[in-house]
Amino acid sequence: MWKGRFKEDTARVVQEFTQSLDLDWRMARHDIYGSIAHVRMLGETGILDKRECEKIEDGLLKVLSEIQSGKFKPEIELEDVHMNIENRLTQLEPLGAKLHTARSRNDQTAVTVRLYLRDRLLNLAESLINLLKAVLALAEKNKLVIVSGYTHLQQAQPISFAHYLLAWFEAFSRDYERLKFALNALNECPLGAGALAGSTLNIDREFTAKLLGFDKATCNSLDTVAQRDYMADFHYFASVFAVHASRLSEDFIIWSTQEFGWLKLPDAFCTGSSMMPQKKNPDVLELVRGKTGQVLGHMIDLLVSLKGLPMTYDRDLQEDKRGLFASLDVIDSVINILTPLILKVEVNEDIALESINGGKGRGFALATDIAEYLVERGVPFRDAHYQVGKLVAFCIENNLKFKDLSLEQWQAHLSSCDEDLLNLISPEASVANRNSYGGTGFKQVELQLGNAKERAAALESEFKELQERMRIKI
Repeated sequence: MWKGRFKEDTARVVQEFTQSLDLDWRMARHDIYGSIAHVRMLGETGILDKRECEKIEDGLLKVLSEIQSGKFKPEIELEDVHMNIENRLTQLEPLGAKLHTARSRNDQTAVTVRLYLRDRLLNLAESLINLLKAVLALAEKNKLVIVSGYTHLQQAQPISFAHYLLAWFEAFSRDYERLKFALNALNECPLGAGALAGSTLNIDREFTAKLLGFDKATCNSLDTVAQRDYMADFHYFASVFAVHASRLSEDFIIWSTQEFGWLKLPDAFCTGSSMMPQKKNPDVLELVRGKTGQVLGHMIDLLVSLKGLPMTYDRDLQEDKRGLFASLDVIDSVINILTPLILKVEVNEDIALESINGGKGRGFALATDIAEYLVERGVPFRDAHYQVGKLVAFCIENNLKFKDLSLEQWQAHLSSCDEDLLNLISPEASVANRNSYGGTGFKQVELQLGNAKERAAALESEFKELQERMRIKI
């Protein structure tokens, strides 16, 4: 395509080094959609006549059919998906040589990537909504199940397991909002920006934007071909979601060990050992944890590549798709493995309660409840904290659990204590009494669960509107 300027053919080693077919052939359909919109605009504005445009569009549809059937095989000599399609088009229809009128590979590539990424993000948004619904389904089943909450990986206070799951609903809901932001950020049409300065021809950029389901045309032609902010927005969503998925996986891995033992992972999502017959390994969750590093790395890769580039287009930017596609594939696989796994997770409530009441826990997870009991009787919190801390030390020294103590022993260590305290020394009472807004109390969890279901339904409705708004009108 640039032979007029050069006296020598491009060296084979250069062709292999500069080709991007291993990256961009997956975007062939989107490249053709962009080209159809472009040629329709050329006809609408009179730059080409309608007969020419119809023949070019028919040729593009034939190329698309050949690609979908597997008949059309791209050639490395033609460097990328865009030139392969244009070359095949001109073989089928010589008028195809007019397709590139008022267009550069820069804005052509930009619109192709945005169309492809938009499709992938819409699919991820739908999958993320399904993940949210799976979290809610498991929470609904475990509204009254009590487990230990942890800080510093040390037993802290009893909580409803549903409350724990609703914490992930909040996190994944924020991820959805970040994903939606990335979708809206990319939904501007680059066609017409040209190589960097626009076109002298009478093009209609809003026409192509509307056909391709974009909200508007990009505002500045230099920025259009230079910026990759919309990719960074995706990478940020992907990185935060991956970190959330990794932390959830870590919790499940720990709680499913024999040392904790109160969370049961589904057999279908675990593996065994080639040597040790007793093993049940949480490989799926470990892989979720492991893949997170890749996603974080791809975000840094893009930002480091961008930081020293001058305006506007530089060939370094060809590599932006390598990390983009890799992260898209990882996030897609993580969402689609976590969703069915979460639906099959089970809790052994007896073991969970025993870890709070007995064993090494000794019921000390209720220490804050006791301190707050004293506060209600006028004891300053710091004094109450000290008294309960001394009581815990006494129990440890004498190998006692809270439930082993007599009323006299309670009263000997606490400055203000009556028999009604004994009714509060249970995980059930502890959870039930934590009714501050957003807390783990059963009433609060019921309220949170109801609100979360409404939000999930609203997201589904909003998603359908998003799909329709971004639909290609070709």
